[in-house]
Amino acid sequence: MQSLFILIPLAIVIVAIAVGVFFWAVKSGQFDDLDTEGKRILFDDEKKDKEQK
Repeated sequence: MQSLFILIPLAIVIVAIAVGVFFWAVKSGQFDDLDTEGKRILFDDEKKDKEQK
């Protein structure tokens, strides 16, 4: 029973930190453009090949 007095506040603090980090990421624009970075890795080699020729 005494462990609940430690674990419940600890869980609340961890959840509050996770929610804070999530809202910080949304506010700073981390989730604005999800497609460009995924496509950049596919087309990165073509740009390097053209520059070397």
